[in-house]
Amino acid sequence: MRAPLAALTLLAVLAPAVPAAAAAPQLVADLAVSTGALRYGATGFLYGLGDEGIPDETMLAALKPQVTAQKAPDGLQHPNGDALKIAPMFKRTGGRDIQIYMQDIYQQWPYENRGLADYLAKVDTMTRQVVADPYRSSYVYVPFNEPDLIWYQNNLTGLIADWRTVVQRIRSIDPRARVAGPNFASYRAADMRAFMTAARNNGVLPDVTTWHELGDDFFSGWYGHHDDYRAIERDLGISARPISINEYGRFSGDLGVPGNLVQYVTRFENSKVDGCLAYWTTAGGLNDLVTRNNQATGAWWLYKWYGDLTGNTVAVTPPARNGPLQGVAALDPAKKQARLVFGGNLDVNGTYATDVVVRNVTFGSRVHVTVWGVDSSGLNPNGGPYLVTEGDYTVGGGQITVPLSGLKGSSAYQMIVTPDTDRTTAARYEAEYAALGGTARVTYGSNTGYSGTYFTEGYGASTNAATKFVVTAANDGYYNVGLRYSAGPYSGAPANRSARIALNGTTLTDLALPGTADWNTWNTATARVFLKAGINRIDVSAYATDDRDAINVDYLDVTPATGTITTYQAEASGNVLSGTAVAVNDSAAEGGRYVGWLGAGAANTLTFTNVVVPTAGRYRMVVGYANGELGPGATNYNSNIVDRYADLTVNGVSAGRTYYRNTLGWSNYRTRVVDVTLAAGANTIRFGNASAGYVPNLDYIRIAAPIV
Repeated sequence: MRAPLAALTLLAVLAPAVPAAAAAPQLVADLAVSTGALRYGATGFLYGLGDEGIPDETMLAALKPQVTAQKAPDGLQHPNGDALKIAPMFKRTGGRDIQIYMQDIYQQWPYENRGLADYLAKVDTMTRQVVADPYRSSYVYVPFNEPDLIWYQNNLTGLIADWRTVVQRIRSIDPRARVAGPNFASYRAADMRAFMTAARNNGVLPDVTTWHELGDDFFSGWYGHHDDYRAIERDLGISARPISINEYGRFSGDLGVPGNLVQYVTRFENSKVDGCLAYWTTAGGLNDLVTRNNQATGAWWLYKWYGDLTGNTVAVTPPARNGPLQGVAALDPAKKQARLVFGGNLDVNGTYATDVVVRNVTFGSRVHVTVWGVDSSGLNPNGGPYLVTEGDYTVGGGQITVPLSGLKGSSAYQMIVTPDTDRTTAARYEAEYAALGGTARVTYGSNTGYSGTYFTEGYGASTNAATKFVVTAANDGYYNVGLRYSAGPYSGAPANRSARIALNGTTLTDLALPGTADWNTWNTATARVFLKAGINRIDVSAYATDDRDAINVDYLDVTPATGTITTYQAEASGNVLSGTAVAVNDSAAEGGRYVGWLGAGAANTLTFTNVVVPTAGRYRMVVGYANGELGPGATNYNSNIVDRYADLTVNGVSAGRTYYRNTLGWSNYRTRVVDVTLAAGANTIRFGNASAGYVPNLDYIRIAAPIV
């Protein structure tokens, strides 16, 4: 950004007038001013989860999900996203709260109003379902959604009365219930004060206070909204409630755009509140963070960076409190790392400059700074972050200044500040920047020979140390995964070591790691691993009690490789098509044909025969499919996509159920990777669906060993 021209100076006769360059605006992070524990509250979703495996579990697990708001149990509003059905996956990936939009029991939008008696009967049923659910303690009831627009427009008195009745009914059935409200469509100061006053007087205060931030006024008005609500609590003598902005983001221009979303993330983290991205497109894709079920958009990386912050947040002062350029920063003294996630410009399509100032730096007289960027990619897969700049800076007066220019308004940026211990720079996955688990740590000590700025250690005398990498694969297929490590002499440990490698949450192998002469000598062990297109999690962990896993971890390299992948076309003559199953011509299918009309009855199946593997064990099965089905639900806004499923049978034995993300068109073919256990030699794999629902149209399967 540039300031207005204040004056012109005549330099010489006939010389052009040159404006004085304005100083770049400053974004200032003060590492000495802690603002509290990280909440990660902005990482929330409205209908962001569709079914088990929709989106792929890795897409959630690599973030730090906090809250998801989903439809009511057996609700008619959408064909997927039932709160009780997505709960197991959400909780496995670290999610905290699952809000239940109870009025989603109705099909239409706005919700059809059949009277309070009808709704109370439904509330009874839903509440009893929650009480009987194993994840009961994670649910939060949301009795009304945007009541200022639906059922109670211009009728606050009616809302207050019915709120009391409904909340009392919920708590009579579930005494441990947490209830959220009022869930206004926007912040309404006077109505909020009246609502909270009546709720206090009637003994039906919400446990979580909710409203939506969907308009342009958010950027200039957020802190005013937040502060006004907190003043209401103080004035009424109400203890501070958690705040959840369970729908945020404008109808157009915010979802999927890192440079706009970082402005929400910053404000919510500053205020230590929760938020859920708004539902403006389709369900089950983390509100445009995910595409094709397992691939990241640019916005996904913003939330990944946000989840990578560790330690405590520190004060960040933007050029203007309510301006577009915003940032959130954290200091982790144990790791000797400071991280700043930032972005935003008044013209989202323009560029800007800023000087990032980091104050009270205590990592030494010189520090190393790396800045990455990630661009908006819409609903297309994003190739991942790119390096913007990297260098060493002398600390003067306890601070550094990093000038940046040509930054994109639609992009977000991450800066990492560490001690000046860098040795080499390369495009690889550095251990010191990865998430750490157990006793794994970064010390920035006196070792030599490593890559990047340091490495992770803490594997000796440990069974839980872990370095958790998140990597990107362009396509389904084999990749050489190279682990650079050191394994010097360690008391009681064997000369040769190993580490447990887990892929996407499942143990893959115990990788053999020959010993090194000392702890400043490094070696690389490589495994050829099948990765699915998009995001993959690779954990390098300690696991043994005899210190055979006492290593230091430097980095991972991931490069494309080749391996045996066998394709079986769905329409091949040797397969068995039963019942209504039929091969159909489609030029978009890989072989020009697919098999459809599977499911909707137990007799309608496709069996792949003679699926041959050399040895018994677990294999990756890549399923090529199309699914463009739209289902019942509200008919006047977003498409009601259906995530079809298939029940698998391998060699006559049930092999589980797998959901297939909607491909948004019948000629849009995508892949889903499923693990199957096969016998040595020939196998049969059958796809079916005995319910009223169909299996997606099947193009092919490919079979590959997980590691070779």
